[in-house]
Amino acid sequence: MQTELVIFDCDGVLVDSEGLGNRVLVEFVAEFGLAMKLEEAILLFKGCKMADCVAVIEQRLGKKMPQDFVTQLRSRTAEAFERELRPVEGIEAALDKINLPICVASSGPPEKIKFALRITNLLPRFEGRIFSSYEIGSWKAVPDLFLYAAKTATGEKFNAFDFKISNQ
Repeated sequence: MQTELVIFDCDGVLVDSEGLGNRVLVEFVAEFGLAMKLEEAILLFKGCKMADCVAVIEQRLGKKMPQDFVTQLRSRTAEAFERELRPVEGIEAALDKINLPICVASSGPPEKIKFALRITNLLPRFEGRIFSSYEIGSWKAVPDLFLYAAKTATGEKFNAFDFKISNQ
């Protein structure tokens, strides 16, 4: 099998956002009375869609979060990203060595993906080749996002057996 495309996740692969985003979440939910450790939040929420994160928080608190909770959280996260977000160490050198088409497929909202890539100066490498679970309504670990990204980025039809998954 010949490799035709490299699909990257964004958070934790291209940008060092997992700890930063979860730190903001931990600090924010503490204001509502929920004490969590950063490591716990990362384990619970890594790769989850926001609605599922909110459901866990509400279940642990035993009450509904305010209607603007997600909006406030995203605003606080964006502020932290502006100040502190960096590319994953070594990713730029790794991208320079890839002589294949590349794209991003992430569970995050498209605006968040583009924002993170812009702040870290990675956006020009992926402009026009950014795919989000929010676009198709399907989240990882279901392969739909990767199939959609591969088809859209290459114009070819793929199935789940055409993929080699690597975490390196």
